[in-house]
Amino acid sequence: MIQPMHSKLSVFILQILGSALVLNVAFNVNAASLSTENVFLITTDGLRWQEVFSGAEAGLMTKEEGGVKDTNALRKDFWRATPEDRRGALMPFLWSQVAKEGQLWGNHAKSSIVQVTNGRNFSYPGYSEFLTGIVDPRIDSNDRKPNPNKNVFQWLHAQERFQGRIGASVSWGVIPWILNSDVARFPVWSAFDVPEGTRKFNLSPTVQGLLDRATPIWSDVSLDTFAGLAAKEMVLQLHPRAFYIAFGETDDWAHDSRYDLYLRSARNFDRFVRELWELVQSIPQYHNKTTFILTTDHGRGPAPIAWKSHGQAIPESSFIWVALLGPDTAPLGERQNTPKITQGQIAATVASFLGEDFVAASPKSAKPIPGVVGK
Repeated sequence: MIQPMHSKLSVFILQILGSALVLNVAFNVNAASLSTENVFLITTDGLRWQEVFSGAEAGLMTKEEGGVKDTNALRKDFWRATPEDRRGALMPFLWSQVAKEGQLWGNHAKSSIVQVTNGRNFSYPGYSEFLTGIVDPRIDSNDRKPNPNKNVFQWLHAQERFQGRIGASVSWGVIPWILNSDVARFPVWSAFDVPEGTRKFNLSPTVQGLLDRATPIWSDVSLDTFAGLAAKEMVLQLHPRAFYIAFGETDDWAHDSRYDLYLRSARNFDRFVRELWELVQSIPQYHNKTTFILTTDHGRGPAPIAWKSHGQAIPESSFIWVALLGPDTAPLGERQNTPKITQGQIAATVASFLGEDFVAASPKSAKPIPGVVGK
């Protein structure tokens, strides 16, 4: 017997609703089973995958190619006989703890690729890609312009259970525009002017006094020390559940042809991540309930010249790295022979650790990194 058209339509609608209900129930069960209740995304601008996985590069530890002021001191601090020992000297927390209890991607020598897909390989497009999950050809400069796309932190803050529980502390002065901080309305710390309407976080008088007396080095990037101090103050005062922290010195010292200070900034980044991890583990809200995601906005070119820069003309600068540490990520360490990960997958991965489906709300966004949420 042929069913009437309205009956077929009714059955079809019921099937769709049933499938959606199953997916929603499965998603909620998955969310309920997660130990992670807080996610920190922490980035350092333009740190190459080469240093992350192999440590200091010998050919750049010179006055001629690396602008090194004291080569003996630099070699004492960072040169070791093997890549494994060199990377451990450069980023001891990453390789002593994250590599043992978390996961890392991006070592080309082990067939692990993480790649920027915006084709521009510089900062605003990179930050936008990993914060929104979207590659947008309209983003073609580092100008202080509002981001036409909604980022994952902005989206989370619009939800009732995350309101007042989102924050950001950033070194580069353009990032508040990338975050749409004026409409997102979560607290943001920056040493520079922010979009009108932003809820700017105020440092303690002691730290603000230090900032006011520090000699500026760059016009739009503050010293990472202050972004780190602001981040710790925000954790202690605001207790954010989703938190973005952006450091900038690694990129600027590389542009300034100072490989020695580039390496020292990378080590300082690692030290800050360790200190922040120890801080959050000492607080009941965060203890064994927090996931860290570490990455960068773009890579750099190869030695001896192109390491100083990046961009569309340097295809090697599209390659980056990602590391995760938290209670819901299996301790697989340095990954190898894995499918390629794209930069855009980070936004949805942030949300997934909180039991949220960012792609459902932003269908153009890349899907989460597979297999990292849940042991």
